Amino acid sequence: MEFVVCINNQDYSASLEVRKIYQVLPDSQADAHQMIRVINESGEDYLYPNSYFMFVGICKI
Repeated sequence: MEFVVCINNQDYSASLEVRKIYQVLPDSQADAHQMIRVINESGEDYLYPNSYFMFVGICKI
């Protein structure tokens, strides 16, 4: 599993929260368009600009 932290929610304030960690879903077509598919506040997966997120490493305990 991959995770990202939201660093910008401009135009998406209802569905993204800055500084919140989101799970990423693989989507090669989204990658080709500089987009990323994440599970947002509604619990659904949507596409957002890559620039709105930074990948984070999470260690298992």
